[in-house]
Amino acid sequence: MRNFFIFIKCELGKTYEVASHLVDLVEETRQVHSVSGTYDLLAQFAVEKEADIGRFVTTKIQTIPGIKDTQTIICFNAFTSDKGLGEA
Repeated sequence: MRNFFIFIKCELGKTYEVASHLVDLVEETRQVHSVSGTYDLLAQFAVEKEADIGRFVTTKIQTIPGIKDTQTIICFNAFTSDKGLGEA
């Protein structure tokens, strides 16, 4: 699996709706956090190694109603015992 994070800026008043949509309807979602600063949410996703992350972001995330802007952060390595796979 390939892990990556997306900072998400929401339209005013839409942060909770966007977070719910990510958690309930996007199966690749691992975590969603509300954050302070330029963006409203930080979401973690995991896709198959062969997946096109750019296409995933533009078709499955940026099209969600209430999302105004995104910034994607690609992960290279996980320095945890589970290698970022969520296994203990």
